[in-house]
Amino acid sequence: MSQDRQTAQEADVQPDEADLAAAREKKGASEDNEESPFCPRSSPLGYREKHTRHKGSASMVWAATPGMLFRKNRDSSFYPLDLSWVFGYNSSLAVHSLMDGEDRVLLYVSSHTVVIHDIVRNRQSHLQGHTNVISCLCVSEDKRWVATADQGPDAMIIVWDSYSGVPVRTIFQSHSEDGLCAIAISQDAKYLVTISAATVQKVCVWRWTLLTGEPTCSTELDPEFGYQDYVIFNPQNPHEFVSNSKSQVIFYLWDDSGLQYGTPFLSNQTFKCLVGQFSQSVFHFNNTQALTGTSAGKLVVWDMHDPRTLPEELLPKPHGVTATKVVAMQEESLTLLQVLDSCIVTGDVKGQVKFYDGQLRLLSIYSHDKVGPIQSISFSTILRDAPSALPGSRQPFLTRNFILSTSDATMFHVATDSTNFGRITTEAKKAVNAIACHPQEPLVAVGSHCGLLKVWEYKQTQYLVSRIFTEAGIQCLSYDPEGNLLAAGFTDGSVYILDAISLQSICEEFQCSQGPVTHISFSHDSKYLATADENYSVTVYKRVLQNGSRCWEHLAGLVSHYKPIRGILFGVHPDSNEPRLLSLGEDRQLVEYDLNSSIKDHLVVTHRDRLEQVAVPLCLTWYPQLSTESFFLTANNCYKMKLYNTTTKMCRKTLLGPTYGSPLEKIQILPRTSSADPQQHYLVYITKDKVGLQMLPVDGNPHKSSAFICHPDGAADFAISHDGRYVFTAGGKECTFMKWKVNLHALDAAAFLGGEDLIPFYNLLDGGREGKFFRELEDYFYYVQLCSQGIKTLETRQVSTHIPLEEIPSVMRAIGFYPSEEEIEEMINEVKFSKYADTGEEVTKINLDDFIKLYINHRPALGLSMKTIQRAFQVLGYDNKKGDKVIDRGDFLSLLQCRGEQMTEDELAECLITLLGKRPRKEGSELDTHPPTGAAALTEEDIPAEITAEIFVADILGLPIAEPEKKEQKEKEESLVYKGPEP
Repeated sequence: MSQDRQTAQEADVQPDEADLAAAREKKGASEDNEESPFCPRSSPLGYREKHTRHKGSASMVWAATPGMLFRKNRDSSFYPLDLSWVFGYNSSLAVHSLMDGEDRVLLYVSSHTVVIHDIVRNRQSHLQGHTNVISCLCVSEDKRWVATADQGPDAMIIVWDSYSGVPVRTIFQSHSEDGLCAIAISQDAKYLVTISAATVQKVCVWRWTLLTGEPTCSTELDPEFGYQDYVIFNPQNPHEFVSNSKSQVIFYLWDDSGLQYGTPFLSNQTFKCLVGQFSQSVFHFNNTQALTGTSAGKLVVWDMHDPRTLPEELLPKPHGVTATKVVAMQEESLTLLQVLDSCIVTGDVKGQVKFYDGQLRLLSIYSHDKVGPIQSISFSTILRDAPSALPGSRQPFLTRNFILSTSDATMFHVATDSTNFGRITTEAKKAVNAIACHPQEPLVAVGSHCGLLKVWEYKQTQYLVSRIFTEAGIQCLSYDPEGNLLAAGFTDGSVYILDAISLQSICEEFQCSQGPVTHISFSHDSKYLATADENYSVTVYKRVLQNGSRCWEHLAGLVSHYKPIRGILFGVHPDSNEPRLLSLGEDRQLVEYDLNSSIKDHLVVTHRDRLEQVAVPLCLTWYPQLSTESFFLTANNCYKMKLYNTTTKMCRKTLLGPTYGSPLEKIQILPRTSSADPQQHYLVYITKDKVGLQMLPVDGNPHKSSAFICHPDGAADFAISHDGRYVFTAGGKECTFMKWKVNLHALDAAAFLGGEDLIPFYNLLDGGREGKFFRELEDYFYYVQLCSQGIKTLETRQVSTHIPLEEIPSVMRAIGFYPSEEEIEEMINEVKFSKYADTGEEVTKINLDDFIKLYINHRPALGLSMKTIQRAFQVLGYDNKKGDKVIDRGDFLSLLQCRGEQMTEDELAECLITLLGKRPRKEGSELDTHPPTGAAALTEEDIPAEITAEIFVADILGLPIAEPEKKEQKEKEESLVYKGPEP
């Protein structure tokens, strides 16, 4: 299934041709009139008959009214996971008020999603289309059109209709390499201006209503102007706009012929005062001046025409703009600057909002001691009756309420008639890495690095209780199985055990870890609590009775691994009801602990097992009891999932896992709902940036899994509701978490449409069932059958559909997969013991269908790339005089004989002679028919003294190198060649 939740499509707002003709005839509109009489009055979209498409979306936009998108049916979904609610938002971007009064509707950005939130009715609608985190947005004057842009691979610009939620325009590859850092929309909503996030920034003006993917005009800025991260149009002239960095303000003027800009000079010496760093700029409503706020609490006044300059010496716009004065407004830094009607509005780091008239005389101040640095202000479109002012006071003059957002992730609604600051929400202002669901109630707990711990009732989306820890940030959370306790691990290594309802500590915090706690978990009987930390240690706490009451004490800790711990897992011993504890590390070690034998300050280890030879295991979980044999499941960084016997730790099966851009980071079994098929099980997982579902049993069928982008900057953790109906994902540094509704029928349907039996596996072969690769595989398979009976035998052939297990490696190598000896052993054991638990008998042969599945599941998921081999040379080699990473010939032969799966000298010589196509010469003979025994058969001419990755692949292994990699190598070589000075 597709990885993206929704790809934004262009949807032009168009009437039917007949209706348009009738309207034109009635109104006398000319045939070439750009504006359509059937477009909304606020719509900048004109009629373009020859470009009409997406008529369904067009009709939705045309008939849309404010709030219409909330009337969509949210219960039906075609996706296995449907975004249900977004918690938190990007506090560095503006929050916009779309509706006020009885319908208080806000628009803000969370990760890669635009959220339209009805505060009064507690409902959300989500605009999804970006695959990267949204970096900037703007809203038209009438609050209808919303433009968003992102940064990252395949960055794009999307213009949305906020009434219907339809993406009416998508601009792909606008600044595809770096994305955008600033965007603005003109007063008439016809034009967009964007600034790229590149080192050499590009400024583009777009007429977004046109279908062309090219900007109307553009220019590049010199990096000496600083990083321009704010831009705004002149409300009275859409052909003028201004941008600023912290050190330079730039004025622009554009038309169809091009884009010009001027960079007026200003320094502390200009007016003999400290100017400070620039924050935001606006055009004055008198249309002859512009203003810029600074970190020194000042406003810089720019005149479009310097009154001190003679008329004949005036430079044309925008080159004639000059700074005429710097006005000291206050001591605190100004973070926001806006123009509202006939007022200048400022916001500062102390949370004060001030209003000035056109002469910069103070009119009113709105402040509150709980308000942090102002990030954005959005005014209501509803005008209220002006209240009567107190004698001698100008305070109550404003007639528009406004939404205030701060950089510390808090929103307020300010009623200007009473100066009342109503807190809307307070969200995490630092990374959200910890999340846990209550085992019995619809509660989810979320912790962040700012120390904020919040508990939500997720069915009605109601905030219940919170607690702020000031000493350190919360890194991980876990409820106990009874639902009475909530354990929290912190970034300073401390562990708190809290009451699950009140969030109050039930005992003193523990400080037993030397580094941040990364994992925390309770045993099934709530008698033990285990943690893992960044110092590779596992620590166990035990519940004890003291003075007749339950309390917790530190039992023991142990540095169990020498690389980061990827997971800790409690289970139950198969022969008792005692807890069982496992830990898995990137050192490939699975460590099992004996909790019963452990005593104070001594944690006993019962087993250490190496699970992988090359790959790195990333996560593990207990596998459902789908057969008589019990397993635990792991996923590694090579996109493979493996089943291990819970007792012997033998790898029983290797399977191709989901391949959605990055390996699985965490996995959990989805709890069964009451209406679910008791025989059907599912797995929930997260990758680097996606959340997904996988049908069980895992068999390598790609149609049995689905994934959706959840947090482009990295998913930190996830949790599943106790009834299996919802999945919650934590967004890490995005400071958000999301609720996803599970729809198992959609995944079942996708798996069914993908085909039954071997059809999905045939499609994974090069060329499919009818391709050349499959025919060659059949030939090899049947050739092995002939060889097993003897090529020259005169006896009657025994026709069979099977080959002996010992022939599996030969066929694998013949079709281009070269497994290691350990991988060969795992493949043979997988088939040999596949029925042993049920029948007690070993399998000795394999048919073609099972061989295809075995091949697809065991071969490298992404093939062997040249970069993988180059990384090996980076580790094993050294830099030669040319700057290439090389391995000495002697070291090369020694490594193959002494490291890893060691080869004997004779085996090595035989392999190299075969690969190099050499027949060693016999002394006194033209041709030697008996190859010498040992590496003496290799001469200096056969293998160079220094071996590069390219020589190893092309000359020794005889494999082709892809053209792009050849080009990269050639460019590297050319860059090392001294070409001498230019003539």
